[in-house]
Amino acid sequence: MTRTKELKSGRKAFRQQAWADAYAALSSADNKTALAPEDLQNLAKAAFLIGKEPESIDIWTRAHHEYLERDAIPHAVYCAFWIGMILFNLGEGAQGSGWMARARRLIDSYQNVCAEEGFLLVPEALQHMRSGDHETAHQLFSRAVELGEDFQNKDLMTLGQLGRGQALINQNKIEEGTTLLDEAMVAILADEISPIVAGIVYCAVIETCQKIYDLRRAQEWTSALTRWCDSHPELVPYRGQCLVRRAEIMQLHGEWSAAITEVKRACELLSAPPGEPAAGEAFYRLAELYRLQGNSNKALEMYRQASKFGRKPQPGLALLRLEQGKPDVAKAAIQQLEKEKQDPIGRSRLLPAFVDIMLETSEISAARVAADELSKIASQFKAPYLQAKADHAGGSILLANGEARSSIEKLRRAWELFQSIEATYESARTRLLIARACRELGDTDTMQMELEAARWIFHRLGAIPDIEKVDSYLDKDSLDPAHGLTSREQQVLKLLATGKTNKEIGAELFISERTVDRHVSNILGKLNVPSRAAATAYAYEHNLI
Repeated sequence: MTRTKELKSGRKAFRQQAWADAYAALSSADNKTALAPEDLQNLAKAAFLIGKEPESIDIWTRAHHEYLERDAIPHAVYCAFWIGMILFNLGEGAQGSGWMARARRLIDSYQNVCAEEGFLLVPEALQHMRSGDHETAHQLFSRAVELGEDFQNKDLMTLGQLGRGQALINQNKIEEGTTLLDEAMVAILADEISPIVAGIVYCAVIETCQKIYDLRRAQEWTSALTRWCDSHPELVPYRGQCLVRRAEIMQLHGEWSAAITEVKRACELLSAPPGEPAAGEAFYRLAELYRLQGNSNKALEMYRQASKFGRKPQPGLALLRLEQGKPDVAKAAIQQLEKEKQDPIGRSRLLPAFVDIMLETSEISAARVAADELSKIASQFKAPYLQAKADHAGGSILLANGEARSSIEKLRRAWELFQSIEATYESARTRLLIARACRELGDTDTMQMELEAARWIFHRLGAIPDIEKVDSYLDKDSLDPAHGLTSREQQVLKLLATGKTNKEIGAELFISERTVDRHVSNILGKLNVPSRAAATAYAYEHNLI
């Protein structure tokens, strides 16, 4: 194919969003004779969209220099802006800042106002937002929107609307902020903006919705992002983030196996060289799923991987240490995190874990203070999920303080809210607390039903540590006075007598092998027999089988 035909084919493929074809044709044309900067831009975008970020940066750089030679300053600034943004996304902050500084110097030397000036306001505003100066960030994003409107640049207008919405949300102006996020999303659905900007907006909007516990919006936009990614099978940069967000929704709704599959794929995509900072969130999400399933070793390894990519492994790691019987380690970690987190959104994500750990370490006063703060934050956000977490925490504290009757009211409200948003695991955890409260009040029938319902859900999820918690409560009320075995120990004994190994018993009862080991040890001690064979003989002799 001649260069002219390759160039024509590449341009057409780019317009049709067939980025792999566009990349192949434009690259081939470029190898014959260097492309003009306009075509270099398209080649750079195509390279980025099919996952060739380093090569994309090189091509953007060529286009930048070509525009400088032509004294086309706004175009050169535009190239520098995207080089900086890609570098930031790759975690190369110093290089990214250098390109943004070059772009700023060029625009300052330019005599006329242009849309590219607005693009440079975006990283500046983001810096203010990261430092907590949300009002200045909002002003800068608003100016970016104005410039986008003046020059009819939809990409700039949409990035500005996105930033304005996030800045307002960070000032607790939730309704105003989410309205602007929705407006930014409309531009994507109307196919008004470029694919690179569309991917940025999708990921940012979903992440923001999940931060403020607006789960309905998060789920709706995650579904839209999934459809968008599926309609562009060659797309690479945003597919990993899409999978992480889908996994979070799946985890919430109790689809843990599917969530693990999705997030594993996300880990592979996001950690592939050169690697993206977003990989940290993917590994953290996988660690959380493993922790909830009771797979401590895998969870710990995934927390370590998350840390390598810059994602702090807390509060999940602290909860893991608590479950491993290391309350002092858990307490130290969560207290340090509590001192670091100052913003309401950040604190709302750690306070539930803080309450759980403080209660387990008998720090009821500290837990109460944290629960009160969580309740205040929940009232600001008006999000059902966060309100449910606050009620769950408050009910836990009342129960720990011996106020079982008062705790049930809060816990019932938490359960209803969790049910309304289909938060399967959280609703089961709440029923476990309700069962404990009922036991304190002597309502053993309700206690039994709540425990059985919670255990059924935990079994379906594969939440082994929680199954063991339920069994520990059931065992307290099911001792056989003839031999002192609990109902669970009797189940283990019956399977042991059939010749099953501890691993096989654990698989059948859906408990860990470590727990079976403990049950077998208890059985031998209570029956005062020296071996499994002797326990089997005892079981047959006393009609336990």
